Amino acid sequence: MLGPVTDAADSIPVVEEGIRLVAHDPGWPRAFERERLLLEPLLAPFLAGGIHHIGSTAVAGMTAKPVIDIMAGVRDLDQARAVIPGLAALNYCYFPYRDWMLWFCKPRPDLRTHHLHLVPHSHPEFERRLAFRDLLRRDPASFREYLDLKLRLAELFPCDREAYTDGKAELVARLSDLAVNAAPP
Repeated sequence: MLGPVTDAADSIPVVEEGIRLVAHDPGWPRAFERERLLLEPLLAPFLAGGIHHIGSTAVAGMTAKPVIDIMAGVRDLDQARAVIPGLAALNYCYFPYRDWMLWFCKPRPDLRTHHLHLVPHSHPEFERRLAFRDLLRRDPASFREYLDLKLRLAELFPCDREAYTDGKAELVARLSDLAVNAAPP
């Protein structure tokens, strides 16, 4: 539900942005590339798997929240924590989200333009997220199934990001399994 969330950095309640899906913007890949160039010097000492455009904005034609999702593969998550202050200087807000990644949004929770996921390149989720994106790019049936679900969930949960995300979890897991198992070795 849309409502207060505690900012981990200073314990100030903030309001999360609701679900707003828009038609694919052909400028999203360029927006990712600009952000990648900004992030790369800061993340370079920790990178092992590159910086990737993931999520729906990385899939041509996909209706999406207008938020550029970025995943950077890092060698070691604990060492990568050293970038938190540098990312804060670039307007990235850190939120403890999962124990296997560092998650940030930019510029703030109530107005997001970017999400940044720092994921160990050896973690299975790193490969799964790339494989899922690539499956949506190449398989029209998976693309359509995912898009239809997103549209239904956005209508059902316009102010509840968690319910929207949770509602996609089963399909994302199934398609990710399919994508990983179909990927060439």
